[in-house]
Amino acid sequence: MATEGGARRLAAVDERARAQGLSAGQKAADAMALVPSLVTFDHDPAADRAALEALCDWCVRFSPAVAIDATDGLFLDITGTDHLWGGEDQMLVDLVARLARWGVPARAAIADTPGAAWAMARYGDDLAIAPPGQQRAAIESLPVAALRLEDAAEAQLPRLGLHRVGQLLALPRAQLAKRFGLATTQRLDHALGVASEALTFRRPATPWCDRLAFFEPISAPEDLARVAGDALALICQRLEAEGRGAKRFEVVFHRLDGKAYPVRAGLARLGRDARRLTKLITPKLDKVDPGFGIEVVTVHAWAVEPLAAAQERFDADADATLDETLAPLIDRLVNRLGENRVWRADPYQSHVPERSVVRNAPLDPPVAAKWDPDRPRPVRLFKRPEAITAIAKLPDDPPMQFTWRGRAHRVRRAEGPERIGQEWWRAGVGETDTGPDKIRDYYRVEDDAGGRFWIYRQGLFGGEDAPKWWIHGVFG
Repeated sequence: MATEGGARRLAAVDERARAQGLSAGQKAADAMALVPSLVTFDHDPAADRAALEALCDWCVRFSPAVAIDATDGLFLDITGTDHLWGGEDQMLVDLVARLARWGVPARAAIADTPGAAWAMARYGDDLAIAPPGQQRAAIESLPVAALRLEDAAEAQLPRLGLHRVGQLLALPRAQLAKRFGLATTQRLDHALGVASEALTFRRPATPWCDRLAFFEPISAPEDLARVAGDALALICQRLEAEGRGAKRFEVVFHRLDGKAYPVRAGLARLGRDARRLTKLITPKLDKVDPGFGIEVVTVHAWAVEPLAAAQERFDADADATLDETLAPLIDRLVNRLGENRVWRADPYQSHVPERSVVRNAPLDPPVAAKWDPDRPRPVRLFKRPEAITAIAKLPDDPPMQFTWRGRAHRVRRAEGPERIGQEWWRAGVGETDTGPDKIRDYYRVEDDAGGRFWIYRQGLFGGEDAPKWWIHGVFG
C-alpha cells in the first residue's frame, strides 16, 4: 500500500486479492469495503528494487544477458542458450517452475522481440512461444495496453473503438502517428521487429557462455574444482572451434537457494587452455560457500578475439620465447594480487615527469613512443615529490649538499639543470599553473656513497617566494 495524491492506494495485489475484485491503484478504502479482512503492508520501493536486482542476478543461470524492465519484469536474451535445456519450451517451463518453488509467481513468454514477449507474457497465454518471424500474428488479438503505450494514448484508443493491436495495425501509419504520436508507432515497430529496442543489461552481454547442471547438488571442494575444470573445458572447446581466445573468464556456482558465487580469472594474453585456467580458478574456490549444495555451474568468457592456432614445437628442448615463459607467471600474479597491481611502465608523449609514464598490461604490444636517451629518467619515480633542504653556490648551480629524510648527503657529481615547465595548454582560463614559480630545474646528482638521485629546484630566484628543493626519484 502506498500514498498517491494524498490518498492511500494499493500498489500491488496477489492472486487471491485479484480473484476478489481488487487491483493495483485501487483506493484502500474501497478495497477494505470489498474485503474487510484484507491484510496490507506498506510499499517499500527500495526493497522491491533490491529483490528484483537479486532475481536478475539469479537469472544468469539461464542467460548471461538479463535486463530489468521497470519495477516488475525482466528481459532475458536467450539467443544461443536455449539448446542447453533441450529447447525454448523446456527452458521456459524450467524457469517458471523454479520461480514458483521459491514463492515468486511469474508469467513468461518467448518471442523474437522484447516488445512482443512483453505483450504475450502480460496479456497473452502463459508460457506462450511465438514462432520465428510470427510476432505479428501472436499479438494481433491482444489489447492495445500490451504495446506499452503512453498513458494518454492508452486511455484514448478504447474510446475510439480501438481495443486490439490488430485494429491499430490495420490503420494508415501516417494517420496513426499524427493522431496518437510517434511513440505509438514506435512501440508497434518495437513489437514487430521493424525497429530495434535498446535494453540495458545488468551485466555485459556475451554469447560465449556454457552451463553444467547436476542430477544431485554438489558441495565437496574437490567436486567444485572438478566441475570448474569441466565447465572451462566446454567454453574453451567452443573458442577453439571458432578460432578465438579470451582474456577474462568467469565460473559461477549457483546454490539451491538461488545465491550465486562468481569466481573470475584473467589472462595476460588471449588464451583457451582449460587446464591453465583451472589452475587459476582453483585457489579461489575457498570463497564459494556451497550451502546445501550447488545445482548449476555457468561459465562465461569476455574480451573474445580471433586467436590463430599455435603450432607445437618439433624440438621439445628448444627454448621458449619470453612471452611464453612470462605469461603463466603474470597470470598467477594478476589473479592473486589484482589487475591494477601488475603492470608495465611505458613512455608517454609528455615532458612533464608525472605525465610521461603510462601503465599498460605486462604483455601488451609495445608502444610507438620511446624514452629519450638524452634525458634519462630514474628507475623509481616517486608518486609525490618529497621536500628536501639543499645548499648551492649560485642560483643555477647544482646543490653541494642536501638533507632528505633526516639524513645528509654530500654531492660528489651532478648533471643539469634540465628546465621543465608546466604544459601551458592544459591550464584553464585564469589559472596560474604556468607561472615562474612552477618552473622546475632538475639535476641528476650522485652522493659520496654512490647513491644517485633526481632532484629539482622549483621556482626562480628573485621572485616573491624563495625556491624550494624536492627529490622526485632515485636511479638504480
